Formats: sequence, C-alpha cells, structure tokens
Amino acid sequence: MNNNYFEKKDLEGFANGILAENAKKLWEEFLKYYSDSTSDGALTKREKALCALAVAFSARCPYCIDAYTQSLVQLGVTEEEITEVLHVASSMQAGITLVNGITMKNTISEMKL
Repeated sequence: MNNNYFEKKDLEGFANGILAENAKKLWEEFLKYYSDSTSDGALTKREKALCALAVAFSARCPYCIDAYTQSLVQLGVTEEEITEVLHVASSMQAGITLVNGITMKNTISEMKL
C-alpha cells in the first residue's frame, strides 16, 4: 500500500477525464467553466495561472502546485517569479491568521465587561 497522498501519475488521470466516468455531463460543464475562467480575458492566461498557483499554495494542493508550476514554466515564467508568488501566498496566509486575532482580542474585551 502506498501511503503517499500525492501521486504525480494522478494528474494524468485527471487530465484524461477519469472523473467523467460516472458524471460525464458535469465533467464537461466543469471543463468548459475551467477553460473559460482560465483563458485570456481582462487578465492574461499567464496572470490567471499565477493567481491559481497562489491559491494552490494557500490550499496546499500538491496536484495544483505541480500542474500550475509546469504550466507557468511553459509560459516562460521564471523561478524567481514563481517564488515571489509563494511568498505572496505565504504573507497573505500569515495576515489572515493574524487578523483572526482580532476575534480573540474582542472576546477577551467582552469577558472583562
């Protein structure tokens, strides 16, 4: 039994539509939505892929991190740029964690009343 959560080969199964086996219509609708939302629009495909990688880092999805890193490299994005995305995602997560400290402070203040 393999105890690895991330199996690189699973990306190929996903790309080949293995999840369409029992829900073809829903899979096709997802693919259209995904394609429409990640194609050039007000933002370029490159910009959207950078956003997607930031979300992947924040959500801790190894599949998305792998896929979007590959896509970005193929789009000519440098390792330095990708690393900056990692730090943007990390700083956002730190800020999100810290801002929740306001709830803690408010609770303590209310308890003192």
